[in-house]
Amino acid sequence: MNHLRLLRYVDEVARAGSIRQAAERLHVAPSAVNRRIQDIEDELGTPVFERLPRGMRLTAAGELFVRYIRGRAADLERVRSEIEELQGLRRGSVRLVASQALAPRFLPGVIGDFRKAHPLVAFDVHIGDHVQAARALRSFETDLALVFNLAPEADIQRAIVVEQKLMAILHARHPLAAGSASSLRLRDCAEYPVVLPNRDTGGRQLLERFLARSSTQLNAMVESNSFEFLRGCLDDRRSISFQMAIGAAWDDRDIVARDIEDRGFPRGEMVLASLRGRQLPVIAYAFAEFLRKRLGSLGGGEPPAAR
Repeated sequence: MNHLRLLRYVDEVARAGSIRQAAERLHVAPSAVNRRIQDIEDELGTPVFERLPRGMRLTAAGELFVRYIRGRAADLERVRSEIEELQGLRRGSVRLVASQALAPRFLPGVIGDFRKAHPLVAFDVHIGDHVQAARALRSFETDLALVFNLAPEADIQRAIVVEQKLMAILHARHPLAAGSASSLRLRDCAEYPVVLPNRDTGGRQLLERFLARSSTQLNAMVESNSFEFLRGCLDDRRSISFQMAIGAAWDDRDIVARDIEDRGFPRGEMVLASLRGRQLPVIAYAFAEFLRKRLGSLGGGEPPAAR
């Protein structure tokens, strides 16, 4: 596997944009990294990087070569997983990009349940949106993506799609939380300050889509990429935020969730996806199947071909 270790030098420089930073991450001398890059460029007969005053940038040939390197690394991880499966060790790792709404409760619960049967499996989870998820799948930086509103594309396999509604979340002592009503209209929210997730999130995109064709206007006082921060903003007992249903079930008696009853309010799609044509490591495939069953139990989950 020594040749793959040397190829990793190129991949790390591509990620870091600098020989020095790549060498620090690899715990080797910068001269060693530079020498290996020069050897590879001599063998390929073309530059892999452009040498810039402030770093290194992949050439067109370099982008092709790095994609080859990442594909080989992914294949090696799959073979290792299969070997470990034959040995009955159930080791390996699963790499996943997931939407932020899944981070507080749903995803930790699923991973915890999976690890009861596979305690030696490690997880590398990154929180991101559908754009970051698609990029990570294509660059072999992740095995799976579980994100909202990942559109169908030729090279992305959407294994299962679960419809999700957007919920209004507010403090239990908020004026709109009084009474037994389980839903509210957006126009009811317009009288109060609103704290919103940023525009990259699936819930915010659903909200913007509806407001674009509605006469209702919301007073967005705070925007953030942190759902935990937005939840803290609700402690003033006046502000209102919005989150996808799967992430709205806080284990907090001070927070309540309400359906949005406006007619025609759009729903989002929670999508489990992988790179089409890529054979996943055994343990990643096993986790994908575990996720598929768990998502199906939420109701409404089905393969896209059946929709």
